[in-house]
Amino acid sequence: MSQKHRNLLLATAFVAATGAAVAGRQSAPVQIANPLRVSLFANGSTHGFDGVVQLKLTNNSNQIVKVPYWQLPSDHMESSLFQVTSAGRAAAYTGPMVKRGAPTDADMVVFQPYETKVVSVNLSKFYDLRGGEASIRFNSVLQGAKTGTGANMGDAAGRLSVLQTAPLRIWLDGASLQRDDFNSAKSGGTATVVNGIAFKSCSSTQISGAGQAVVDARVYTENAKGYVNAGTVGARYTTWFGTYTSTRYNTIKSHYAAIDTAMDYSSPTVVPNQVTINCGCNQSYYAFVYPDKPYEIHVCKAFWTAPATGTDSKAGTLIHEMSHFNLTASTNDWVYGQTGAKSLAISNPDQAIDNADSHEYFAENNPFQN
Repeated sequence: MSQKHRNLLLATAFVAATGAAVAGRQSAPVQIANPLRVSLFANGSTHGFDGVVQLKLTNNSNQIVKVPYWQLPSDHMESSLFQVTSAGRAAAYTGPMVKRGAPTDADMVVFQPYETKVVSVNLSKFYDLRGGEASIRFNSVLQGAKTGTGANMGDAAGRLSVLQTAPLRIWLDGASLQRDDFNSAKSGGTATVVNGIAFKSCSSTQISGAGQAVVDARVYTENAKGYVNAGTVGARYTTWFGTYTSTRYNTIKSHYAAIDTAMDYSSPTVVPNQVTINCGCNQSYYAFVYPDKPYEIHVCKAFWTAPATGTDSKAGTLIHEMSHFNLTASTNDWVYGQTGAKSLAISNPDQAIDNADSHEYFAENNPFQN
């Protein structure tokens, strides 16, 4: 790359990529009124960009706005909120992916009228960045975001608003990039193998409950795989994944084939990629995984109080998390809960086929649909 080209890319690091909250991409996108605006900046230097971006979020209205914290940028991300290409390829997200319930008031970040919040995020902690030309875009679905009147920031048709920026092109300085700080949490611990499933930090009672959840999840994934392999396009499909196209349908077929294979994988000894349940999590949500560390699923407090099967079940939680791995479906957490997943299928089917809860609810099929 010429020095002139490199300097041009560096110069763009000082220009904000700015966007409003807009509807998810469809063949004819619908603009949904939303008072939030977001700008994306990157701090460049003569040595190049080191992976740290700054975002400015502004409430441009005279009303209070409330947004679930996990839909906003932070330096402690629990889902992939950026679309990043680095050195000519999509940069894989390496941070945690969490299954949680639908947002509540306790989860909300409050924006006062005309308030601006500024946040810095070190993307190299969460994405597999490489040196060279890169493109960065913030893109988050605002599920459950509310105005001061309590109104949801969506529309009557169920379409969801999206907070996003335009892509920002920069030059990454590979020597300056920091690597993720999750490595110590991603591995380690002694496993006990029971019926071919590995368990870490689990009591005998937890081994029994989680082991049954794996068995139940295998039934669900086999059924889901059979449905799409038969080419069925009923209400069960359209409710969770939206309008049919052959491309999207084939993507879902490949997802369930991979999820089913991974869920069935077991061994009498601890081996790479074996289904592993880690019971060491004390967080309030259901579970989390690191998508680049198959197939270890960290189950948390909500997992143990969930029903064995049915909506938001133990079995379904395992399917949700299994879909996140890069070796299976590499799904994101665009929205949570059945209501959010149904809205996403209407608003943006391309995101619905990339949403972990949508895969879970299709597999649980509760209430039953053909």
